Parts: sequence; C-alpha cells; structure tokens
Amino acid sequence: MKSIRDVYKIGKGPSSSHTMGPFKAVRNYLEHHHDADHIHVTLYGSLAATGKGHLTDKAIEEAFTTWKWTDKETLESNDRRSGDVTIEWRPKENLQLHPNGMKIASVNIDGDLYDRWTYYSIGGGDIICMDNPIEEDGADDIYELTTLKDIMNWCNANGKSYWEYVDEHEGNTFGFWEYLELVWKVMRKAVERGIDQEGALPGPLNMRRKASSYFIRAEGYGDVLRTRGLIFAYALAVSEENASGGTIVTAPTCGSCGVLPGVLYHLQKVYNFSDQRIIRALATAGIVGTIVKNNASVSGAEVGCQGEVGVACAMAAAAVTQLMGGSPSQIEYAAEMGLEHHLGLTCDPVGGLVQIPCIERNAYAAARALDASIYALYTDGRHRVSFDQAVEVMKQTGNDLPSLYKETSEGGLAKALE
Repeated sequence: MKSIRDVYKIGKGPSSSHTMGPFKAVRNYLEHHHDADHIHVTLYGSLAATGKGHLTDKAIEEAFTTWKWTDKETLESNDRRSGDVTIEWRPKENLQLHPNGMKIASVNIDGDLYDRWTYYSIGGGDIICMDNPIEEDGADDIYELTTLKDIMNWCNANGKSYWEYVDEHEGNTFGFWEYLELVWKVMRKAVERGIDQEGALPGPLNMRRKASSYFIRAEGYGDVLRTRGLIFAYALAVSEENASGGTIVTAPTCGSCGVLPGVLYHLQKVYNFSDQRIIRALATAGIVGTIVKNNASVSGAEVGCQGEVGVACAMAAAAVTQLMGGSPSQIEYAAEMGLEHHLGLTCDPVGGLVQIPCIERNAYAAARALDASIYALYTDGRHRVSFDQAVEVMKQTGNDLPSLYKETSEGGLAKALE
C-alpha cells in the first residue's frame, strides 16, 4: 500500500479526476514529446460527458501552453508557449480500463496523428499511462498491512494509535511530517479564503456562495446549532473555493475536499488543538483513505459519490474520533459509519459542474462525520459490520451502478434539473 501523501494532493479545483488528472497527463506526454507544437487530445466516457463543466478543456490547454521543457515547474501566467491543442469529445465511448480515459497524440504539419498514448485518470488526481510507465514520488508500496482490521490489531497489540502506525512507516521519510503540515496550512487557508468570498460561482447555474452567510448566521445561534452552522460554513467555504478553481487539497478528491478541513478547522477553533495534533489526525484520516484507494476506488466515475464524499466522511470521522481520545476500535467504528451510510450514493453533477449537489453534500457529510464520531465514542467500539467490509460492499455497489449515475450527468439530479 502506497504513501498517504497519495491521498493529499495540493492543486486547483474543481475536479481531481477531470482537471488535475488530464493536466498531469498532458504534462507527462510533453515530457516525452517536448518538440510537439500541436497535440490532439481525445476524451472518452465520463471525461468527455462532464469535461466542460469540470473545466477539463481549460486544464488541458493550460498544461500545454504553460509547459516549458527547460523549467517546467516554473509557471508564469504571462509566459505561455505557442502551439495548438485540439480536443475531441467522445462521451458515448469508454476505453477498456476506466471510464476516465483519454488519448494524446502529436500532430504533424500535414495534420496526421502520431505517437498516440493512452491515459486513464483513475481518481484523486492519479493517472496511469498505458504506453510509458509513470514514476512518481511515493509510487512504491510502503505499508505491508492493507486492511483497517489488521492495522487496528497492530495498534492494539502495540498500545499505539493509527498515526503512530503511519509514523512507523513514513515518519523517517524525507519531509513527510512537513508535507502534512503544508497540507493543513493549505486546508486552513482554503477555509479562511472561502469564508470571506461572496457572489456567484462560475458557470451557467449562477450558484451563489453560501459560506459567508452561514458563518454569520451560525454565530447568532446557541451552542448546538452554532456547531452545526459553523461546520456547514467551513465545509462550504472549501467546496466553493474548489468550484471556483481555487487551491485546495484532495481529501480524497477535489469534489469531496470540504469535508475533512471543515470538521478539523472547527474543532481546532473550539478546543484549541495544536497544529501537531491536527496533523496527526490527518495521518489517521490518510490511512483510512489510502486503504480505500488500495482496495476499492475514490473515483466518482468508477464507484459514484460514495467513493468521494463517503470516503471523505469516513476519513473525517476517524480524525475527529482520534482527536477526542477514541480508541483504535472506536476510530475504526466511526470510519465505518461514515462510509456505510453513504453506500449507494450516486455521482450526478448538474450541468457537469462540481456545484449541485456536490457543495451541499460536502457540508452535510462534515456534520455526519461529527455525528459518527460522537456515536462511536458512546460505544466500546464493538460492532457487526467492519470498515473493510463496508469498503468491499462499496466497490461492488459501484460496479453495479449504471454508468448514468457515475459522473456522466446523464441521470439522477443532473437529469431531473435539466
């Protein structure tokens, strides 16, 4: 099982699968075809069906025009390379391995395509290339245990918590804890930026931002309602930043990026938790998300929103339970509830935008994560359905869901609100 860094990717929204993934694919292609002045990109399945709403075309164009062979990490907005990108949309065709498939080819002076490579955007900003293996930092397996049950048993046998299991395997890796510190800093800034923003989100739906007004209203309520209102506000803030193409952290995806920071930001404000304790909670949440990525999927195009918001809720529930002093068994139970009660959740974005129902869904899942934690802390941690069983069921449910409910905007709310 890979590093938990793989769950937390810092980048711009609105979609890890539809913007981060294609951006990385174009960059990877150019690294091996740096003389290409014209590329042809063909998008298939879900990438094509909701690509325009997810700004896939913009991500592809930006990846191409801002790429520089000599210093590709330095991106200046006024330093754009010349050349052309042609994008072809094939929403009714799926490539073999995953609904988010794309092909990139170079175009010669006569308009002929050559060196066509096939990529898949498999969720959470990850990509694979069928024509040239992609070597990324953290690509090697780090964890020998791949189920939460086995890791929980290790914790109980050694008198340690999940974050200490992470530390055993990654703590000595260069810059690991510093990276999680950066992740928390970016999450916190996304909350604070989003709280201050007003106006409409980009796109034809003319959705108005709600985080600021929720924050103001929450401050006027008593303790119980204030808690809910503030968690709503913080989760909305991050999700609205994502929908606007702002900088966020996948947790485990862009579409579900508001759940975990929304809850953690609130708890740090209320209980004055140190950044170190928050970062340790991020490690625990990260191992939960990594188990799902390893054993199932976090791609909405593959398993629906249960793999995005459902997993985010499980991650947040685990993190909260650790912060509140829960045992490994209680943490596992909270994570299980967070996922179990999102089983079957479809991915049906209206207009292909990460707005309806995505933003509201983040806020609601953040509150459910807190509820799952509270419920688990009232128990001794024993329960019938394990987290690993919930992951297995989620994977099977995702396989059984028709494609129109998996990020194609062809069914569900997307169809009802046409």
